[in-house]
Amino acid sequence: MRFGLLLIPALVSMGSLVAADAVLTVTGVEAKGGVGMPVLTLTLDDLAKMPRTKASMSEDKHTNTYEGVPVYEILKRAGQPFGKQMRNAQLLRYAIFRAHDGYRALFALPEFDPGFTSARAFVADRMDGKPLPSNRGPLRLIIPGEKDGARGVYMLERIEIQGAAEPMR
Repeated sequence: MRFGLLLIPALVSMGSLVAADAVLTVTGVEAKGGVGMPVLTLTLDDLAKMPRTKASMSEDKHTNTYEGVPVYEILKRAGQPFGKQMRNAQLLRYAIFRAHDGYRALFALPEFDPGFTSARAFVADRMDGKPLPSNRGPLRLIIPGEKDGARGVYMLERIEIQGAAEPMR
């Protein structure tokens, strides 16, 4: 029996992800008229090239500065309608942010639309100028201004867009 070494470049290496690995998937986006958009898969390199934002948060008696991509920019890239197109059926759609460990949080899509709110939730890939620690990353949802961090999903790996059922009349 012969044994060989199989090299696969997109594997976890020494506890950190290789930059070319997919780290975030966005599913379920529907364009105007209910047309389904393809799944969006982003790597750390993709996120690094997108518009960025920063916010400082007090946690565990000290302040951390997070940097990342606004959720709005990620969903827009996935084809999510915003602005004047965020009407009617789009107002009944929501996003579930899912972590690697199964944790999840739900948000109405208008919570990310600058036409509806000044809140600027973002997907952080850096904390205090460095990649997020492995027990919090490689991605974390940051919601500046929220008083309770329960919706700040650690180890974020998926955003699922879904629609609420139409009420029966």
